[in-house]
Amino acid sequence: MGRLFGTDGVRGVANSDLTAELALGLSVAAAHVLAEAGTFEGHRPTAVVGRDPRASGEFLEAAVVAGLASAGVDVLRVGVLPTPAVAYLTGVLGADLGVMLSASHNAMPDNGVKFFARGGHKLADELEDRIESIYEQHRTGEPWERPTGAGVGRIRSYGEGFDRYVAHLIGVLPNRLDGLKVVLDEAHGAAARVSPEAFARAGAEVVTIGAEPDGLNINDGCGSTHLDLLKAAVVEHGADLGIAHDGDADRCLAVDGSGNEVDGDQILAVLALAMREAGTLRRNTVVGTVMSNLGFKIAMEGEGIELVQTGVGDRYVLESMKEHGYALGGEQSGHVIILDHATTGDGTLTGLMLAARVAATGRTLADLAGVMTRLPQVLVNVPDVDKSRVATSAELGTAVAEAERELGATGRVLLRPSGTEPLVRVMVEAADIEQARSVAGRLADVVKSALG
Repeated sequence: MGRLFGTDGVRGVANSDLTAELALGLSVAAAHVLAEAGTFEGHRPTAVVGRDPRASGEFLEAAVVAGLASAGVDVLRVGVLPTPAVAYLTGVLGADLGVMLSASHNAMPDNGVKFFARGGHKLADELEDRIESIYEQHRTGEPWERPTGAGVGRIRSYGEGFDRYVAHLIGVLPNRLDGLKVVLDEAHGAAARVSPEAFARAGAEVVTIGAEPDGLNINDGCGSTHLDLLKAAVVEHGADLGIAHDGDADRCLAVDGSGNEVDGDQILAVLALAMREAGTLRRNTVVGTVMSNLGFKIAMEGEGIELVQTGVGDRYVLESMKEHGYALGGEQSGHVIILDHATTGDGTLTGLMLAARVAATGRTLADLAGVMTRLPQVLVNVPDVDKSRVATSAELGTAVAEAERELGATGRVLLRPSGTEPLVRVMVEAADIEQARSVAGRLADVVKSALG
């Protein structure tokens, strides 16, 4: 069996790859692994279970809840809430385990299961590996000790989770949003109620789009992966800014008052300066990835803020932040982690903090985001090549060195093997888009000839 867990839980097409049987089995295995690790020792275990609005989340939630209860875990069902809300509630309620059912920005037919450890933190890799091992043992018929009588888990709905999470968001804001008009695109996803409520309670005038989930329309032409509707709505309503989330609302992208995109790097730049001013940017450092725009790095250097870059993926950003005590990190895609207030990327929190900066300074979002100039970036995927030889090919190394000399200090090259597909990603940044396209095209040709 290949590894079930990816970088963000177990995902696949619901009822095909991710079946009710798999969801139930993983939940039972997770309960057993945490019991083995001593997490449940001395008390009756509790889990928080939430989901996004996908139709498949209904039966998958039932399977997860059944699995946990059958393994002796009490379950608090919080219903449709964002991933960061489930993480937050897992921590604040003192639960031993959190489970979120979502496939984030993926299309509706997909779904996923993501586990959180006590405190709302991502499970360690070794625990995920152990869950897979126990799941496989049970799947092949190895018996396990099933609780009976009063030993089985009890299940109850926890409707208070909505208000408790919204109150948390409002409570950490540095200032109110009175006077701001904000358009929110909720991607017909998990934040369709939470985000408008939080922004309104914070004082903003709120216009919503993509806030009518029906189980089938999540991420469909809207949200952080499709910004055109938000751009048009911001201009139409004369709003100060727009905020877009993905299906589980762990991401945030923005649009300024003129309808221009403000990406994750620009949001990080704005928040880094705000946090430095407030004295909360620990070690004067922000964490990004190797895919962070060169313009972001140049801007941070110009402001005297250190940028630490990790591998691609918010899990690597979070690992660096926790290991070294940094307070702010994220990705160009809009995963922004404010570690003092969240254990994972939180799109609603990020949007609120960005709006709070606009309100506090009286400056437009376009002006604030102008702290960095986003350099043109071209990404070319080269399929059907031997990605394992990217780092060792002399021909490729020579071509990259030549490209870097041509680009100079205002450009860069990144060749990255895909983690899931037989392809190599060629990324080129340059001050001029045509130069970036030209260099990327030439390097893609060399990748084909050298690794094909």
